[in-house]
Amino acid sequence: MSVKPTPLFDSEPATPEADRPLLTAAPAPQAAPAATASAPRRLPPMAGRYLVRVLALLAAVLIWHLATATGFNLFINFENVPAPLLVGQTLIQQLGSSEFYLHIVHSLERIALAYAYAVVLGILCGVLIGRSRWAEDILLPYIELFRPIPAVAWIPLAILMLPTEQSSIVFITFLGAFFPIVLNTVHGVEQTPDVLVRAARSLGASDRAILWHVVIPGAMPSIVAGLAIGMGVAWFSLLAGEIISGQYGIGYFTWTSYTLVKYPEIIIGMLTIGGLGTLCTLLVRKACVPLLRWQQQGGRS
Repeated sequence: MSVKPTPLFDSEPATPEADRPLLTAAPAPQAAPAATASAPRRLPPMAGRYLVRVLALLAAVLIWHLATATGFNLFINFENVPAPLLVGQTLIQQLGSSEFYLHIVHSLERIALAYAYAVVLGILCGVLIGRSRWAEDILLPYIELFRPIPAVAWIPLAILMLPTEQSSIVFITFLGAFFPIVLNTVHGVEQTPDVLVRAARSLGASDRAILWHVVIPGAMPSIVAGLAIGMGVAWFSLLAGEIISGQYGIGYFTWTSYTLVKYPEIIIGMLTIGGLGTLCTLLVRKACVPLLRWQQQGGRS
């Protein structure tokens, strides 16, 4: 008789084949829901930035309204300042008047003439001063002497020298834009790396080719900065000329509103000046973008 051997350790009883669990494939992961269905839509980067700017301006209008409504008088007196609603109502009335647009047209015409002269002569003098010691010794003393003189101080002399009020205002506006342009151009030309000039010269480039293809492109960022600054100073000088000797223009409109005690129109004139100056500066920057395509843009947080 045969005896089955006793196992030394207890073991789990064998499971019949029928009772063993079948191996099944892992369930396929469910497709994630579309991001557009669950996540909120986000504004494009530029749209978000412009929204922030608009909100910042609205916050300033709200502060202005609260200051005038409460009669804020602590170092700055808002008791006699018109409220934003009153200014808005007066602005609507001015927009329906043809005389208001006539003031704007005259100011823009003077700015265009004076700024065009300042750009041509400013860049030309700046390049000459930056590239020639003779030009620097001859022209730079005049520029440094006349540059600190404010635009208002030029008005009596401009009226005496020039035949019409229009030409005197254009001359004063030209001086305001000329000095920032010429000084920034000189700075840009002088900062051109000498190694680039020597490399171009070693390759056989002439002085004219070096000027057009090395010096001016290298100085262009500084020149563009001078063009933008010159536009802002041009508006400042224009208003000084229009206040003293003008018959039309947004500066004349603002000063006349003060003399006639029309306080809402004073603010309208100031805001119009700011808006036109900002628009002109933006147009200058946009026009100069093709000239700076070679420049690597810096990062900004």
